[in-house]
Amino acid sequence: MGEDRMVSVPARQIRARFSADTITVYQAYPPEIALPAVAAGRFVAPFKRERMTWIKPSFLWMMYRCGWATKPGQERVLSIDITREGFEWALARACLSHYDQDLHGDRATWSRQLKASPVRVQWDPERTLHLSALPHRSLQVGLSGEAVARYVDDWTVSVTDITPTVHRVRELVRAKDVRAAADHLPAERSYPLPRQIAAHLDATG
Repeated sequence: MGEDRMVSVPARQIRARFSADTITVYQAYPPEIALPAVAAGRFVAPFKRERMTWIKPSFLWMMYRCGWATKPGQERVLSIDITREGFEWALARACLSHYDQDLHGDRATWSRQLKASPVRVQWDPERTLHLSALPHRSLQVGLSGEAVARYVDDWTVSVTDITPTVHRVRELVRAKDVRAAADHLPAERSYPLPRQIAAHLDATG
């Protein structure tokens, strides 16, 4: 979405490109991991299943994280379509990466949940095309253990290298053609979370 349209957004809301069956998330990797994944349509070696992997529904937050595909080890940006069923499985089993007294009661309870959960989530400031922080938040989802195996083997529908588009948008932003840059952004809209999951994640819309 363009910077001129980022108004009246709930503080914590998942915004994503999605269809009836899939949701798009983003990751950035070096070519030696990204290119085999694109060729196979799923993550394969040297991708390491034993490491936590973070998926991001927000394109612009991914751009902030990878510096428009310029940071070392993040030179290729991948668009991954995964099943909504898998995405919601992960969110239903997630633990917030930070302690929240209203949700967890006490720090010991939160710490136990964090260690036991195969998924953790955090809310970070959403970003503009200039990668400036916005007042509302964007969700990042960290997968480990069983969740990584499900992500790789069961949830992934397609893997696409969108690095050329990333470079094009960056060029337009640097040329101060924000409207043209915004036209290249994926159409992200509010994701309809089941009420119980929204409460579990402290989502507000």
